[in-house]
Amino acid sequence: MNPVLKLAAATVPGTALLTTTDPVTPALVLVAVLATIPFAGVPLRLLARRCRLLLISATAVGLVNALLGTTTGGRVLLDAGPLDLSTGSALAGLGISLRVLGIALPGVLVLASTDPVDLADSLVQQVRAPARFAYGALAALRLLPLLTEEWGTIAMARRARGIDAGRSPVRVLRLFASQVLALLVAAIRRGTRLATAMDARGFDSGTARTFARRQHVTLADVALVAGSTLVTAAAAAVSMETGAFRPLLG
Repeated sequence: MNPVLKLAAATVPGTALLTTTDPVTPALVLVAVLATIPFAGVPLRLLARRCRLLLISATAVGLVNALLGTTTGGRVLLDAGPLDLSTGSALAGLGISLRVLGIALPGVLVLASTDPVDLADSLVQQVRAPARFAYGALAALRLLPLLTEEWGTIAMARRARGIDAGRSPVRVLRLFASQVLALLVAAIRRGTRLATAMDARGFDSGTARTFARRQHVTLADVALVAGSTLVTAAAAAVSMETGAFRPLLG
């Protein structure tokens, strides 16, 4: 399907979930997103690997807000000094965790099922984004896996030179910071060479560009965005009907 329309369909529920703090709306949105996974063509193992950090982050954010947030009410479940957990704060933490997942998971699913080249082509053809920006972003995405290899190479080179932090946490932090700096310098050098090469191949020319692969908008793409809007509206309506809807600025 058209990459830009897929991104639009993923943006609709994320935008709506920014306006509410209840757990019902994001839970219903998540059910709908999970139901689309078998049709996205993304292996479950790959999706689980990409969502690993997202799940950890959402859980941590929910726990922190549940234990240290200002929301009160309901039966007290835990009262240990600064840690105060009640049914009200637990629901608030659950709502925040589900919101994080509901906002991020559609985007992760879209990016996992989209060819970056198709996305760059669609940005230029449908959104009329500048080719310099679109294909520069594509080149950056292509270089991201190389950063992982570069990090491992820097670490092995330092180990070969006998640079070791030992058991000192301060030295560990200092070596980590210096390794990040070395990676940043290597990334800037690689990016500069790539930018020069792209300019040499005419990516910054003022002439009109042609496209090897045309990206078309079909009725199915429009139906996807409409379906995403309807599902999001239905989730909000059910939340309001059950009395669980809590507007962020209400």
